[in-house]
Amino acid sequence: MSIETHTATALAEIERGSLEIIDKEAIEKLLKAYYQEGKTYTVKAGFDPTAPDLHLGHTVLLQKLATFQKFGGHVQFLIGSFTATIGDPTGKSATRKVLSKEEVHRNIESYTQQAFKILDPNKTQVVYNHEWLEKLTPMEFLQLLSKRTVARMLERDDFKKRYKNEEDIAIHEFTYPLLQGYDSVVLKSDIEIGGSDQKFNLLMGRQLQKAYEVGKQQAVLMMPILEGLDGVQKMSKSLGNYIGVTDEANDMFGKVLSISDDLMWRYYELLSSESLDAIATLKKGVEEGTLHPMDIKKALASEIVERFHGEGEGCKAKEEFERVFSRKNIPTQLKEYKLEANIGIIKALVDCELVPSLNQARRDLKAGAVKMDQEKVTDEHFIITQGEYILQKGKKSFVKIVVK
Repeated sequence: MSIETHTATALAEIERGSLEIIDKEAIEKLLKAYYQEGKTYTVKAGFDPTAPDLHLGHTVLLQKLATFQKFGGHVQFLIGSFTATIGDPTGKSATRKVLSKEEVHRNIESYTQQAFKILDPNKTQVVYNHEWLEKLTPMEFLQLLSKRTVARMLERDDFKKRYKNEEDIAIHEFTYPLLQGYDSVVLKSDIEIGGSDQKFNLLMGRQLQKAYEVGKQQAVLMMPILEGLDGVQKMSKSLGNYIGVTDEANDMFGKVLSISDDLMWRYYELLSSESLDAIATLKKGVEEGTLHPMDIKKALASEIVERFHGEGEGCKAKEEFERVFSRKNIPTQLKEYKLEANIGIIKALVDCELVPSLNQARRDLKAGAVKMDQEKVTDEHFIITQGEYILQKGKKSFVKIVVK
């Protein structure tokens, strides 16, 4: 295979699923240099450890970083250990809560453990921006601030809206994009990737590299925001439409299978390690009727479970799913909750984490989605007395409750 063919194949995989690439020609040159001379290049992605756990929406960037690693990229996995204490205002209508250093460090440990289930540790450098940002002298910091004007900062959508609505913008929030861009100056990154909502910050790295005469301007690749299980809104824990990377294997498998057939292809594109050619073959098989969408979805669910739970776990989750749902049996292994006697059904559903709120419990009861020992419960005033029961919400969520 020629260098041109290698480069074209790699570029197609790198472009896969992306929303926008700025300076695609620079990426192509880096790939050619890799295939011609074995020369590697750096790809930066920043993560603010604002929460301890990741969901699949977060892993879209990690999957793209892993793709770069296949084609000569050396990942700069940047932990915003300093900038997280400021709070990224992107998309926010109010100033974000500042995290303590203790919270940041707890989250960092969890983030990196989860990230290395996708990334190759031998091709990844974990860097922390407090190591250089804390060392900036007051004069150096003022020089950094002088690189941009207030007018330019107010071009950013969230700042523009808040300014127009006469909502508060703390001065320190203006520093966040500058500090993120300065990370690229220090690291001399060749490429930076991020979500589409980060465009302003990502371009800041290019602009500051030029202003500081680094000798290069990083290419920028932006990925879309992954839709959640509802297929409409972005994946979010607050919306309850997420698949967490720390979810139990069976739960993870079942959640992937709950997505629509149309959304399945987007998940394949953004989350699967299957090649574009392989995915095209699967899609063609479904369209021609030689492959069933559910079988293809099970393959995706197995792949994702294996990634986060280890080899063989995807197959186990598939067998358990088929045993439970295809044959309408109850799982052999259930999470157990101990509850006090005479507890109401609504409170039990919340306490057992089957629903996120009392209002949702009422809606599920009204919809006939709740069963206890296979018997439907619709009365929101139903009281559970002493004993052991199987409490079920919908077709996929079961728990064992022991009422004292």
